[in-house]
Amino acid sequence: MAPLRTVFLLQDLKFGGTQTQALALARGLPADRFAVEVWTMAAGEDLDPAPVPRVKLADGSVVFARAIAALGRALKRSPPDLLVLWTVVPNRWGRILGRWAGARAIVGNCRDGSAPRRQHERWLWRFADRVVCNSGSQRRELVESLGVPAARVSVVYNGVDVARFAPGPAFREPVLLNVARLVPKKDHGTLLAALRIVRQRRPDVRLRIAGDGPLASSLRASVRDLPPDSVEWLAARRDPVPLYRGCAAVVLSSLVEGLPNVALEAMACGRPVVATAVDGVPEVVEHGRTGWLVPPGDPGRLAEALLEWLADPARAEAMGAAGREKIVSSFSMEAMIQRYAEVFEQALASRRRVAADGLL
Repeated sequence: MAPLRTVFLLQDLKFGGTQTQALALARGLPADRFAVEVWTMAAGEDLDPAPVPRVKLADGSVVFARAIAALGRALKRSPPDLLVLWTVVPNRWGRILGRWAGARAIVGNCRDGSAPRRQHERWLWRFADRVVCNSGSQRRELVESLGVPAARVSVVYNGVDVARFAPGPAFREPVLLNVARLVPKKDHGTLLAALRIVRQRRPDVRLRIAGDGPLASSLRASVRDLPPDSVEWLAARRDPVPLYRGCAAVVLSSLVEGLPNVALEAMACGRPVVATAVDGVPEVVEHGRTGWLVPPGDPGRLAEALLEWLADPARAEAMGAAGREKIVSSFSMEAMIQRYAEVFEQALASRRRVAADGLL
């Protein structure tokens, strides 16, 4: 049987967690079953080329009417067997136009704390045969708050290449690492406020922030009164493994998340994680076992957790080892690819049943 023509639709291929996961899946799906193409609706290919066919529907930096029209024409000209939608804009327009064009099966993704609202899931779930969430908390929101039928929603956790993201030598200097875009939802203001509290008792603590974004200038200005070695600003990296190995712990202060790749990658590298208990984070970071969880927007509680980490390095190393074990057992890239393949098969099977019942 010929492989299923499978289209992955993204807004762009700029550096980001969803783009990284989508390309890893495109590379890893069995080629004898899925012939994957990656389509984008806007310019911005910052990721390394993947060995899968690419289709660029438009050259604009954002999605305008021309890109939406081009998507409709491309889908109508050659409807795919399976249309898989990633990021917010493709999840809106891809469902509507994919159903109009006659795609055999459509799978949406909901991968961020704000995604259900921004993707209009209350209304658009009807146009997807399956909606994939990368956390159980997001699935509960869709089912319990937005009325999406439970049978339509699947959970597939993000995967990590555990061979690539592996522990290096123990690192005992009091260096914290934050890897995140410099945008409001990552709440770097709370993180920097917590750092000020911590440094009153431990002035040797240093924070490295790796990321780019619109808040870069204002955040840098906010710490000019601190000693120069307090905060080190680094650009986003395609290969963050050296960053993880060059710190003692990773800290996340986000207000919303899906299931953050940073936490998964840090744990795979044997580093404990101090994070806010939002959305899917508690499903990977276990408080007291693989790291610390604190309420969002609370610099005092975040500082307390960081001081606990500093006070007991041996315990922190044990948490890092426990985190590595958890990622290897439950969050490997192989497990993610296998689970997505199962969801795709289920979506196609349910569509065939609908067709057999004469409802198409």
